[in-house]
Amino acid sequence: VQLQASGGGLVQPGGSLRLSCAVSGSTFNSYVMGWFRQPPGKEREFVAAIKWNGGSTTYADAVKGRFMIFKDTAKNAVYLQMGSLKLEDTASYYCEAARGLITSVMSNPTKYTYWGQGTLVTVSS
Repeated sequence: VQLQASGGGLVQPGGSLRLSCAVSGSTFNSYVMGWFRQPPGKEREFVAAIKWNGGSTTYADAVKGRFMIFKDTAKNAVYLQMGSLKLEDTASYYCEAARGLITSVMSNPTKYTYWGQGTLVTVSS
Protein backbone atom coordinates (compact mmCIF):
# COMPACT_ATOMS: atom_id res chain seq x y z
CA VAL A 1 0.00 0.00 0.00
CA GLN A 2 1.34 3.38 -1.00
CA LEU A 3 0.08 6.74 0.18
CA GLN A 4 1.15 10.16 -1.02
CA ALA A 5 -0.06 13.28 0.73
CA SER A 6 0.00 16.68 -0.91
CA GLY A 7 -1.56 20.12 -0.71
CA GLY A 8 0.21 21.65 2.24
CA GLY A 9 1.39 25.22 2.31
CA LEU A 10 1.31 28.55 4.08
CA VAL A 11 -2.10 29.91 5.02
CA GLN A 12 -3.30 32.76 7.20
CA PRO A 13 -5.33 32.20 10.35
CA GLY A 14 -8.96 31.75 9.43
CA GLY A 15 -8.08 30.46 6.00
CA SER A 16 -8.77 27.15 4.29
CA LEU A 17 -6.71 24.45 2.70
CA ARG A 18 -7.42 21.06 1.16
CA LEU A 19 -5.02 18.17 1.56
CA SER A 20 -5.07 15.22 -0.80
CA CYS A 21 -3.87 11.66 -0.37
CA ALA A 22 -3.41 9.38 -3.35
CA VAL A 23 -3.63 5.72 -2.39
CA SER A 24 -2.58 2.69 -4.39
CA GLY A 25 -1.39 -0.87 -4.13
CA SER A 26 -4.48 -2.67 -2.95
CA THR A 27 -8.23 -2.82 -2.98
CA PHE A 28 -9.37 -0.78 -0.06
CA ASN A 29 -12.85 -1.98 0.77
CA SER A 30 -11.85 -3.13 4.25
CA TYR A 31 -9.53 -0.23 4.98
CA VAL A 32 -9.73 2.83 7.17
CA MET A 33 -7.94 5.96 5.98
CA GLY A 34 -6.74 8.45 8.54
CA TRP A 35 -5.14 11.84 8.71
CA PHE A 36 -2.65 12.44 11.48
CA ARG A 37 -0.46 15.41 12.23
CA GLN A 38 2.72 16.15 14.08
CA PRO A 39 3.19 19.71 15.29
CA PRO A 40 6.77 20.93 15.72
CA GLY A 41 8.31 19.33 18.79
CA LYS A 42 5.20 17.35 19.65
CA GLU A 43 3.83 13.84 19.32
CA ARG A 44 1.85 12.63 16.35
CA GLU A 45 -1.87 13.10 16.91
CA PHE A 46 -5.06 11.93 15.32
CA VAL A 47 -7.03 14.33 13.13
CA ALA A 48 -9.72 12.42 11.25
CA ALA A 49 -10.49 9.03 9.75
CA ILE A 50 -12.92 7.52 7.28
CA LYS A 51 -13.94 4.00 6.43
CA TRP A 52 -13.38 3.27 2.78
CA ASN A 53 -16.47 1.10 2.63
CA GLY A 54 -19.47 3.03 3.85
CA GLY A 55 -17.75 6.32 4.55
CA SER A 56 -18.33 6.63 8.28
CA THR A 57 -16.06 9.24 9.81
CA THR A 58 -14.58 10.27 13.12
CA TYR A 59 -12.77 13.46 14.14
CA ALA A 60 -10.54 14.73 16.87
CA ASP A 61 -12.30 17.21 19.11
CA ALA A 62 -9.79 19.90 18.16
CA VAL A 63 -10.93 19.89 14.53
CA LYS A 64 -14.63 19.03 14.75
CA GLY A 65 -16.72 21.51 12.82
CA ARG A 66 -13.66 22.93 11.04
CA PHE A 67 -12.21 19.97 9.12
CA MET A 68 -13.91 17.43 6.90
CA ILE A 69 -12.52 14.13 5.64
CA PHE A 70 -13.94 12.61 2.49
CA LYS A 71 -12.97 10.18 -0.23
CA ASP A 72 -13.27 9.66 -3.93
CA THR A 73 -13.26 5.95 -4.60
CA ALA A 74 -13.07 6.43 -8.36
CA LYS A 75 -9.84 8.37 -7.96
CA ASN A 76 -8.50 6.28 -5.06
CA ALA A 77 -8.04 9.41 -3.04
CA VAL A 78 -8.79 10.76 0.40
CA TYR A 79 -9.04 14.43 1.21
CA LEU A 80 -8.94 16.65 4.25
CA GLN A 81 -10.75 19.93 3.84
CA MET A 82 -9.52 22.30 6.51
CA GLY A 83 -11.26 25.53 7.40
CA SER A 84 -11.08 28.23 10.06
CA LEU A 85 -7.43 27.37 10.45
CA LYS A 86 -5.67 28.28 13.65
CA LEU A 87 -2.03 28.79 14.52
CA GLU A 88 -2.10 25.52 16.43
CA ASP A 89 -3.02 23.61 13.28
CA THR A 90 0.53 24.10 12.07
CA ALA A 91 1.99 20.63 11.60
CA SER A 92 3.17 18.02 9.17
CA TYR A 93 0.11 16.10 8.07
CA TYR A 94 0.25 12.43 7.23
CA CYS A 95 -2.15 10.16 5.43
CA GLU A 96 -2.28 6.67 6.92
CA ALA A 97 -4.14 3.43 6.32
CA ALA A 98 -5.18 0.41 8.31
CA ARG A 99 -7.10 -2.70 7.50
CA GLY A 100 -10.20 -3.81 9.31
CA LEU A 101 -10.37 -1.27 12.13
CA ILE A 102 -13.52 -1.03 14.16
CA THR A 103 -14.94 2.39 14.85
CA SER A 104 -13.76 2.54 18.45
CA VAL A 105 -10.07 2.37 17.48
CA MET A 106 -10.08 4.47 14.33
CA SER A 107 -8.40 7.30 16.24
CA ASN A 108 -5.60 5.13 17.64
CA PRO A 109 -2.37 5.89 15.77
CA THR A 110 -0.79 2.58 16.78
CA LYS A 111 -3.39 0.69 14.75
CA TYR A 112 -2.29 2.17 11.43
CA THR A 113 0.23 0.17 9.44
CA TYR A 114 0.73 2.18 6.26
CA TRP A 115 1.73 5.80 5.87
CA GLY A 116 3.48 8.03 3.43
CA GLN A 117 5.49 11.21 3.51
CA GLY A 118 3.81 14.13 5.16
CA THR A 119 2.84 17.50 3.83
CA LEU A 120 3.58 20.63 5.84
CA VAL A 121 0.81 23.03 6.78
CA THR A 122 1.90 26.33 8.25
CA VAL A 123 -0.70 28.70 9.65
CA SER A 124 0.79 32.11 10.14
CA SER A 125 -0.02 35.76 9.64
